[in-house]
Amino acid sequence: MDVVKLFFTVLLLFRFALANGDGLARKQHYVVYMGEHSFKDSESVVTANHEMLTSVMGSHEGAQGAAVHHYTKTFRGFSAILTSDQARKLQESDSVVSVFESKTSRVHTTHSWEFLGVTSLENSHQSLMNSTSDMIVGVIDSGVWPESKSFNDYGLAPVPAKFKGVCSTGENFTLSNCNRKIVGARFYYQGFVAETGPLEAFNETFFLSARDSDGHGKHTASTIAGSVVPNANLFGIGRGTARGGAARARLAIYKACWFGFCSDADILSAMDDAVSDGVDVISMSLGPDPPQSAYFGDANSIGSFHAFQRGVVVSASAGNSFLPGTATNVAPWILTVAASTMDREIQSNIYLGNSQLIKGFSINPFQMNSFYGLVAGSAAAAAGVPSANASFCKSDTLDPALVKGRIVVCTLEEILDSRNEKAATVKQAGGMGIILVDPLAKDIAFQFEIPGTVISIEEAGKLQAYMVSNQSPVARISQTVTVQPTKPAPEMAMFSSAGPNVISPDIIKPDITAPGVNVLAAWSPSATANTAGRSIDFNIISGTSMSCPHVSALAAIVKSVHPSWSPAAIKSAIMTTATTQDNARSSIRRHPNGTEASPFDYGSGLVNPAAAVDPGLVYDFDSSDVIDFLCSTGASPGQLKNLTGETTYCRNTTTSSYDFNYPSIGVSNQKGNTSVHRTVTYYGEGPAVYKAEVDSPAGAYVSVTPNELRFKQTGEKMSFVINFTPYEGSNENFVFGALTWTDGTHVVRSPIAVNISL
Repeated sequence: MDVVKLFFTVLLLFRFALANGDGLARKQHYVVYMGEHSFKDSESVVTANHEMLTSVMGSHEGAQGAAVHHYTKTFRGFSAILTSDQARKLQESDSVVSVFESKTSRVHTTHSWEFLGVTSLENSHQSLMNSTSDMIVGVIDSGVWPESKSFNDYGLAPVPAKFKGVCSTGENFTLSNCNRKIVGARFYYQGFVAETGPLEAFNETFFLSARDSDGHGKHTASTIAGSVVPNANLFGIGRGTARGGAARARLAIYKACWFGFCSDADILSAMDDAVSDGVDVISMSLGPDPPQSAYFGDANSIGSFHAFQRGVVVSASAGNSFLPGTATNVAPWILTVAASTMDREIQSNIYLGNSQLIKGFSINPFQMNSFYGLVAGSAAAAAGVPSANASFCKSDTLDPALVKGRIVVCTLEEILDSRNEKAATVKQAGGMGIILVDPLAKDIAFQFEIPGTVISIEEAGKLQAYMVSNQSPVARISQTVTVQPTKPAPEMAMFSSAGPNVISPDIIKPDITAPGVNVLAAWSPSATANTAGRSIDFNIISGTSMSCPHVSALAAIVKSVHPSWSPAAIKSAIMTTATTQDNARSSIRRHPNGTEASPFDYGSGLVNPAAAVDPGLVYDFDSSDVIDFLCSTGASPGQLKNLTGETTYCRNTTTSSYDFNYPSIGVSNQKGNTSVHRTVTYYGEGPAVYKAEVDSPAGAYVSVTPNELRFKQTGEKMSFVINFTPYEGSNENFVFGALTWTDGTHVVRSPIAVNISL
């Protein structure tokens, strides 16, 4: 361990001991958020923070020892090790918006951009795509591997003068690791260590710098703005030309995640820096575990609000919790991204002894040249282990005498089961391979440390029929092959977190979906877990972490075309041009059961890059509209004053949250007739006439007044009212429809979700 790492380890061990010491009231890591500030410089903010902290710590020395982070640039605040009583006293201060415990968020491609049509957009609008070279995307994640070909800066002009960030040096990371592609790099670990203990205690490879040791950050960054890399593949799988969606954009790296987790306090520090540095877009493939805290108690909501105020688009993943009501990052000023499949499958099929083929999915680099005997895990139980338990192939449940030299058929017990643990159990017992029956993860390509594949319930029925009809069943698991194009695509990913929005039910979340299943992108060579111990340059993984960077790149593209547009206008352009149809011209469906998906699954639909750069109409909103929205949620005058830095009052007549000028339309509790108000801004050449088309949700008559909008010039705004008249209750369930404005060329679609109570 070098001297610098040793110094910080000792310092943070002291802080960790302070937070977890015995004999006194237990201390935790808290964020004290104070909103906008008018101090002349960062030093003045730190001094004022220490004075406030001294008031509850009892001494200046105690305040300095307790402080972990200071937020001084785009908003004021700090994080510190406090008792609950000290936190409560700080919350009582008139200058404090909120105090909340800092918790850990989780970190939530060759063909994907072709599937979305970006390559054709690039071919037809080369000058448009070149304009993205002035765009800077801040990536808050686990860092970057700068030597990757995906981050070469060939052909890029000097770094835009607007960028004020730095290239922080550290372990295995020097100034030379930044270039005209990676224009800045910072790292944050103090909050994580204060909450979880020293990094060394995790017994995993890490770098005390912006260098990525686990691959996640490199994967997301290269998906956004990776340079063109021909012949990219994983073990020959998914071979093609890898590139980011905005391949000429620049990247500013903010490493705030360690071993798959990210401290709220560190995330806030990263966002404070990113906005001050001058990024155009912030991409966050991370989020809290559901349910999400209210906006003033959620780090991502707070940081992204101040980014929004300063014209920075924030794109964030919805999460991988798969159940209704689990979507996170749901603040209306965040672009919230779900995950769906694309028209490519990663297949590793099973060939049976009777020449029958069983369709499977995995990343299997192993060549199995011979047939091996098949045995069900339930038929290979170790002594004293019930057969039902052995069927799940958990640790120490299998008898090596019955498993050795065979392929074992295992079953998933629950969605959170470790699939790698099952493969390790089979390997330890001497098994040659694993076939995992997983009713939920069809199409998702997992990697195992032995030959293995995942099959659906339907395919498992065929396999079982073969096994029971043969005394000595045998099989061979094939190496993975890439199959494309496939239909239907997209389907909503099984794991993708869904709405309704538990914080603001009138705001439909997620906002949008993008490819998040089996995405190939750059990977860190030091991250060998789940890759059969091999060091690789590209990897195929799944999650809303993978879909989020697709939308971040699209936001950069739209902003490069329309540099004066607000984050809300860019968000609207992406949402209202999305599609809800798959490539078989049917409605997008849920994976794996094939039921029709809804706006609570995909928001406005699958992103459509070519249409998003020319949406026709946009639903815009600014900070004053957000204040009206926060008033509708019960925000106090004191909170609003500190949030905005000026005296702010709510209107005497509070605006309903469903009247917030959002690109989608939600009414969570419709009782009687309801009128919803919206305003659109026209962006086009010359006069235009847009006509309304309504797909009414079941149980309600819907009319639009006026149903025709006549624009004379670009930039003109017009308002309209959507009237809902219920005739049938929805039994406390949401029903869905859509409002579409079209001029014959542009299609501006807003999903509708209403919960009708008669």
